[in-house]
Amino acid sequence: MSNIIASSQQTRFHIPNSTTSSINSGSSTSQDLDIPGVSISISDLNSASRKGSSEREAQILSDTHLKLGAGIRYSLIGRNGVGKSTLLRAIGDKLIPVLLQQIYEDDKKESDEAMSVLDFVVASDRERSEALQRQKALQQALDNTQDPTEAAIVVRTFQYEDELRVLEEAKKVANLRSGSRGIAARKELKVIEKRVADKKETLHTVDPQSLAEETNAAISMLADIDALLDHISSSTAESRAKLILRGLGFKTKSSPMITQPISSLSGGWRMRAQLASVLFQPSSLLLLDEPTNFLDLPSLLWLETYLQNTLPPTTTLLFVSHDRTFTDNVAEEILVLRDLTLERFPGNLSAYEDTRQERQRYLTKMKDAQTKQKAHMEESIAGNIRAAKATGDDKKLRQAASRQKKVDERMGYQVGIRGGKFKLNRDMPGYYNDARQSIDDMIPKDDGAVRFVLPDGPEELRFPGPLISVERLGFKYTGEKGVGTLSGVDLVIHPGARIGIVGLNGAGKSTLIRCMVKEPNGGTGKIITGSVTHHPTARVGYFSQDAIENLPLTKTALQLMMEGPGNDNGETTALQSDARSTLASVGLAGNVVSSIPISKLSGGQKVRLGLAMVLYPPPKLGPVPHVLVLDEVTTHLDADTVVLLAEELGKFEGAVVVVSHDRWFVRQVVETGDDEAGTRIGKVYQVEAGKLVDLERGIKDFEKKIRKRTKG
Repeated sequence: MSNIIASSQQTRFHIPNSTTSSINSGSSTSQDLDIPGVSISISDLNSASRKGSSEREAQILSDTHLKLGAGIRYSLIGRNGVGKSTLLRAIGDKLIPVLLQQIYEDDKKESDEAMSVLDFVVASDRERSEALQRQKALQQALDNTQDPTEAAIVVRTFQYEDELRVLEEAKKVANLRSGSRGIAARKELKVIEKRVADKKETLHTVDPQSLAEETNAAISMLADIDALLDHISSSTAESRAKLILRGLGFKTKSSPMITQPISSLSGGWRMRAQLASVLFQPSSLLLLDEPTNFLDLPSLLWLETYLQNTLPPTTTLLFVSHDRTFTDNVAEEILVLRDLTLERFPGNLSAYEDTRQERQRYLTKMKDAQTKQKAHMEESIAGNIRAAKATGDDKKLRQAASRQKKVDERMGYQVGIRGGKFKLNRDMPGYYNDARQSIDDMIPKDDGAVRFVLPDGPEELRFPGPLISVERLGFKYTGEKGVGTLSGVDLVIHPGARIGIVGLNGAGKSTLIRCMVKEPNGGTGKIITGSVTHHPTARVGYFSQDAIENLPLTKTALQLMMEGPGNDNGETTALQSDARSTLASVGLAGNVVSSIPISKLSGGQKVRLGLAMVLYPPPKLGPVPHVLVLDEVTTHLDADTVVLLAEELGKFEGAVVVVSHDRWFVRQVVETGDDEAGTRIGKVYQVEAGKLVDLERGIKDFEKKIRKRTKG
């Protein structure tokens, strides 16, 4: 179990002197988020609870300025494990004092499992739900002619509930403030506590003399609630919720999924319902952590458009996503979490990487040129010193020493902050050990290399021929009506081919893949027409969607690679050194492979292990497959690993078949090629209405069809 510890300069000293009611409502004079001195760490409570061990902390941010402009869409990027999700959680859990109405995608709202999907989404707007409840209670109380005091009691109950919220916020403020401001906050807390206690005592005691006044207060409160509901367009809530659900793939007409209970949804559809509830709620700050997971391309394209065009202009978006195309299309600015700080860039991910690489080249070239210049100058100075000593000329010796001092002090970055000539007083205010900043310190440093190396390729086949031939394939699941999931599918995989398969969720992509690799479909269906033929000596490596779910959780990665799957006897075939080397090639090494059970590995680490098993089948750790069939392999991988995997697959000499919703990944693996560089340009197919359709322009054609279908 881990505990997030967050602090900031504002937390201790600079909480605005706003009223507690404004803090409670989330209102602020500015919609910008501007908090200096933010530090975040994670403490391992389990390690601290063990006898003789101290609490371990992993630092995420250290004395960082967190600044988000109102209405700007930010992408938070960084290497796996640097703490992107932790930062979102710290903001979402209000561990950092954010005086904005914020919605965090990972908030787990308690809900009735019998509640329908539509009701779940509509009920997520807590302000509206509470207003409706109060409207109903007030209306019933005012209509009750039998008990004239009911309206007054209802008003007092609501006022008491509001005061309890104010009290909770006042407690937080009193705990956070220090010094004279802290003393004042604690005095105010005492006043609020007394006020809450008084309201509780008089909750059901109504003075007949004040009855008329309190009844008028109930009427006034009801009018305010009616105005609020009208302002937030309460009457259109269901239609707005349906629009979002439909965009995220829920059927609302022929098969109304939105009327089904939440309990009936699978994990992926529950995540979509959760995302819908987040998008439905009004907010000033929207936090999304991997929102594209479990989305097919139509839903992903809809989400892109929604975030670009439908969010209110003052809503700030901060999101994390490993989908590079989605990030490029949505983000206006980039926040890079690196070296315990946040680096800000005005532009999308591609622009950031291009600018960073260009600056690396520019500064490296400047450094090399200056190194040569310095060497030449020092050689000249050394010659002058030798000549001066030979002639006994002290004046020339002093001149040489002065020139050497200038070389030592003034070598470095020579460009001013405005792009012109460097001026020390303007461009380097304050105290420094050197008169110039080191160019080497200014060159953007890359993160530590991600380890992921695929083998060059398989052994040559004994005789030529296609690796996999699919002819007139038809497949039908048990009880399925009509022609079936697949009908008349033809596909040939040649050595070295690059094939991408795309389609809507449920179109039959994974069914086709399982038929191609001759894996059973759980006994729920069968091939009814056609055939699938493999080359007699070809080896097929298959990574399925549920590959990581089928890993033996109690074993370590090293045990699995040495023993092989299904071996519970502990007998090993592979040498430990070979198994470690194999795992290291996909970025798994050290105690991660030998001491940590698979159940404790992250999703990305499990994917790496699954790929290692495909590339180097245990326990013999080989031979390498002639064709790799990868079904949604990027789901749990971070962006850097996805890039490296795409590069490695481009160099792999065997054939590659990929099924993926990640457009960038399909483009890189299948559509990007150069004959001179030895990489191949492949074909992209769409599974649609049981058929396999050749997309001439690849992913572009698929996107165009989906956008046209969505608009229609």
